[in-house]
Amino acid sequence: MPADRTASTNPQYLTRSARKDLTRANLLQAALTLMGEGRSFTSLGLREIAREAGVVPNAFYRHFRNTDELGLVLVEDVGITLRRLLREARKMAVAPRDMLRRSVSVYLEYVKLNRLQFMFISSERSGGSRILRLAIRNDVSHFTNEMAQDFRMRGLYTQLPTASLQMVCGMIVMTMLAAATDILDLPPGQALLEAEMSENFVQQLKIILFSATRLNEELSRS
Repeated sequence: MPADRTASTNPQYLTRSARKDLTRANLLQAALTLMGEGRSFTSLGLREIAREAGVVPNAFYRHFRNTDELGLVLVEDVGITLRRLLREARKMAVAPRDMLRRSVSVYLEYVKLNRLQFMFISSERSGGSRILRLAIRNDVSHFTNEMAQDFRMRGLYTQLPTASLQMVCGMIVMTMLAAATDILDLPPGQALLEAEMSENFVQQLKIILFSATRLNEELSRS
């Protein structure tokens, strides 16, 4: 049994493909770790990322052409995982009135568990590399379009033109992004403060959706 455990954790016992995946993951985590120390992503050099990951600089080029490409992977990983989690939250067997609160809870927990990734997103969406700003903006569009499609499939806001529905969903996504900064600044062990923040987040989204409902009703009467 001990030999089996060693084989599962020691890189020398891994397949070449598994070692490659491990090195790639270590490089991504190394960049996040350095940013967690207060560094901006644009200030990071590939040599120090490689050093933090425990590999030689040449190993970096086997996975990424440059630091911007590494950053793009970080953006993509956060977006893919978060969209999947929120899709699952919307599909859960809960009453429609509880779906919003459930989605907020899932999002809050995901941000808390992935602090470094959201510190990176929050920092890069307003500064740093233009390539990463565009990637984050593109990911916001993915969120917005997917949410609008989900509303259509559920038969919600049927009278709203597509452009108006996408505007509503865009407001929701931007509210989520703005809330991430507050969640990151939340002191640990403050359950009451966290509950208040979560409720405030829910109420902000309710106001957006209430406005969308009123507009939908007006259009249905016209």
